[in-house]
Amino acid sequence: MAHLLRLDASARRSGSVSRDLTDRIVARFGADVAITTRDLATGVPQIDEAWLGANFTPADERSPDQRAALAISDELIAELKAADILVIGLPIYNFAVPAALKAWIDQVARAGLTFRYTEEGPRGLLEGKRAIVAVASGGTEPGSSADFATGYVRHMLGFIGITEVEFVAADRLMMDADQAMARAGAQIGALDIAA
Repeated sequence: MAHLLRLDASARRSGSVSRDLTDRIVARFGADVAITTRDLATGVPQIDEAWLGANFTPADERSPDQRAALAISDELIAELKAADILVIGLPIYNFAVPAALKAWIDQVARAGLTFRYTEEGPRGLLEGKRAIVAVASGGTEPGSSADFATGYVRHMLGFIGITEVEFVAADRLMMDADQAMARAGAQIGALDIAA
């Protein structure tokens, strides 16, 4: 059975378009997948000096405090490694990703675990996974010059080896919410859900 990791980043719990879209995408997979849900809005720690020090200390030399500093990162990476499919809720805040999603990216992008450096440059270690990103925006059109979110998410997923990335977008909701939701619904209906 395939394993799906659902990540929600919206600060809103009720009335969130990105959460509604991730609900609908996950429902398309039905009982064909095992699901792990991570609500990033409940709090993902920012990386700090203690985290950096622990991360750059060889694993077999880390103190108990350093292991504790990396515990959440290790847990998030384990969830990511276990997943075959990622469904990410991406509300666009101020033309970019929410801080909670950026914090998750910072926690999971770790040299030696999710990517490694080679003579040819960095190489992602999480190949063979699929990501479906549910975008919600009031006025930002994905792919436009004002969109600093979708390109960043695609790049960071690719950086850790996830290159099969699809976007479902309910964009420009403030202009015509009904039309935006109809477009997103059609995109969800067209997804290949073979797990």
